[in-house]
Amino acid sequence: MQVSDLQDRRDKDLVAGTADGDRSAFTELYRRYSASAYGLALRVLGEPAMAEEVLQEVFLSVWRKAAAYDPARGSVRSWLFAQIHHRAVDAVRREEAERRRSHINTEPDFDGGFDDVIEEGWLSARREQVRGALAELSAEQRRMIDLAYFEGLTQTQVAKEAGVPLGTVKSRTLAAMRRLREALHAAASEDGWTTGS
Repeated sequence: MQVSDLQDRRDKDLVAGTADGDRSAFTELYRRYSASAYGLALRVLGEPAMAEEVLQEVFLSVWRKAAAYDPARGSVRSWLFAQIHHRAVDAVRREEAERRRSHINTEPDFDGGFDDVIEEGWLSARREQVRGALAELSAEQRRMIDLAYFEGLTQTQVAKEAGVPLGTVKSRTLAAMRRLREALHAAASEDGWTTGS
């Protein structure tokens, strides 16, 4: 039996255990797929906070409704990623609808081009913040982030690609995400763009 077949069987066992209320099964399922699922959400949304929210929503749904998984319709990975993609796209649509409503509610004689300039300025500055935050990571941590979040690899695949133990991948990824979050929050605070959350 191939490794992928064994992983698929283990994934299905974990979902079955989650459906029975087994917290350890759910925890292992989360550890297996949270990083790559977050990477997918981030690619769709482009905003870390929204990607984290989508990730939490999907895994909360998995915890509550794991019994809804039908093995005949595909792998656990496909099932999870389809939910991540669906919710991320919905979030994008909600944001666009809200932006349109806000635009409609502005004064008719207001030059909407000003909003575009402000938004582009914000996005440009945010991109600069992300680049700066990534530059603060060690080479090993950047490698973990690149493989997991930009190439969409699972932690097991990252370990194989990087040639390091799985535990090292997990610790480096966690440390990198904490450092990125702190750096981005600090940068946003300096620019006056946080709300104190």
